[in-house]
Amino acid sequence: MTLKSFIARTLGGLAAAGLLAASAGTATNAKEPLAPLDPPQKVTVAYVPIMKFAAMYTAAGRGLFEKLGLDVEIERVKSGTEAIAFLTQGTIDVGGIAIVTSLWNGWSQGLDLRVIAPGALEPFENSPTKLVVRKALMDDGKIKDVADLKGLTIALAGGPGSGGEYLLAKGLQRGALTIRDVETVRMGNSDMPAAFQNGSIDAGLLGSPFADQVINGGSAATIATDLTPGLMTVAFVGSGNFVNKRPEVAERFVLALMQATRMMQKADYLSPENIKAYLSYVNSTEEAIRKGRPVIYDPNMVIPVDGLADVERVHRENGRTAYDTPIDLASVVDERFTKKALQLLGEATK
Repeated sequence: MTLKSFIARTLGGLAAAGLLAASAGTATNAKEPLAPLDPPQKVTVAYVPIMKFAAMYTAAGRGLFEKLGLDVEIERVKSGTEAIAFLTQGTIDVGGIAIVTSLWNGWSQGLDLRVIAPGALEPFENSPTKLVVRKALMDDGKIKDVADLKGLTIALAGGPGSGGEYLLAKGLQRGALTIRDVETVRMGNSDMPAAFQNGSIDAGLLGSPFADQVINGGSAATIATDLTPGLMTVAFVGSGNFVNKRPEVAERFVLALMQATRMMQKADYLSPENIKAYLSYVNSTEEAIRKGRPVIYDPNMVIPVDGLADVERVHRENGRTAYDTPIDLASVVDERFTKKALQLLGEATK
């Protein structure tokens, strides 16, 4: 073995153990991670199988949970609603779920769940999700900017109070409009290209690859993009019992997630070890993951509380919640664990 390969292998082993910040940058004030629990403690997680929870897949696939004395059982669910039900019943400890209106309504009624770590974030630029307009309407001058969408028909995949509706609301704000100023219709992303071609919709909120399809096909054009840079739309949510009665377990769970995010930065996102971990938990292919846009994971796992507050505000002001008084985010977010992990590992430069 050459000296170069020995150093590379040694550094790789340290990164896998969480002692280095990997390609996330140089950690400052790094300390030893928490000692493993003995005997190992079981943690049950329910998740929706999407890449926005890939930090957990990496932590599991690369043995980070195990090294911290955690026996993590990861179960797929069809929807975040199903995971929320399991959390409230106490049958699982953590849910990997989207932050939807039903959660806000639950929190307003004292639902004992806490956001303990962020999932992936929306891109800061060049987002694949775009607000697009039927190109004929732009060509004839009827629509020049977002304000001209008033009174027109806009399609989106999500229903009232969904993440999609929130993104649409943020796009409409650029033209001083709200969702009440337009007519929204619920339509699957895959159905929108035909709807643009036959003229049954005027605009639509589209994600990849369908946004590119209608733009490259000439039936639609982008009118607004990068609607919510850096927004957290999904999160790891812990039950009250888990975060309050088993804090030492929650600490190690979040620490493993942070270690994983630091193994997923830049080129390391597509490392063979990571791809193998991803494919163990999502229905995809290596080719699709390699060709797709990398998902963004903050190596410092800061919970964007201001962004959460904005999501709550928009849904509430749109009349999508069962309450009308702003929620105290202190009853929603528990930052103890991400802050402890950051203290242990040191801050990673981005």
